[in-house]
Amino acid sequence: MGLLQEKDRKYLQDLFAKELKNNVKLIFFHGEDCEYCDLESQLLDEVQELSDKIIVEKYHKDSEKGKEYNVEFAPALILTLEDGKDRGVRFYGIPSGHEFGTLIQDIITFGNGAKPQLSPETVAKLQSLDKPVKISVFVTPTCPYCPRAALTAHNMALASDMVTAEVIEANEFFDLSEQFGVSSVPHIAINRNPDKFFIGAYPEPQFLQQVLDLAE
Repeated sequence: MGLLQEKDRKYLQDLFAKELKNNVKLIFFHGEDCEYCDLESQLLDEVQELSDKIIVEKYHKDSEKGKEYNVEFAPALILTLEDGKDRGVRFYGIPSGHEFGTLIQDIITFGNGAKPQLSPETVAKLQSLDKPVKISVFVTPTCPYCPRAALTAHNMALASDMVTAEVIEANEFFDLSEQFGVSSVPHIAINRNPDKFFIGAYPEPQFLQQVLDLAE
């Protein structure tokens, strides 16, 4: 039994045929005691079937490949172009519900050369960063505002080698959510510091300002 409905498969097939210019690599990491790994593996297989420009690779999180990409948890998903270069765009937890839309939009962005969908002003400020910044966006599948925050963070990672952006499914990684005091989503933590966070899907300029202020 497929996870994607036939009408969704058809829609995505047409969308990918129209939008994807380059190959997109989805690098998936699984592990032991991983409740959602099999489900995400199946979901990625079904997505791969929709376009010959989508490549799925699968590894254990403790493999050499996992070490190469600094994978901490499973399930993990890293998007790259065909060259496999880590551009700082990753998901921890299955991208389901509203976050499936985030994954699809990310695939389209990478399929168009991984160019950040941000204003030139935002890109310029991000490219002037002189120290690494990690953006952790805690989300849930039922949160309608989370994709906006997730995509903004992922695009910021594409704009600067100094930025990595991880989208974390809050319910799957409950201990991490508890550690960061996540009570509502999207909850955006900076540099994995529980005290440096903001809540909400801010417009791009305000989102950037929060990131820059909290990263100092």
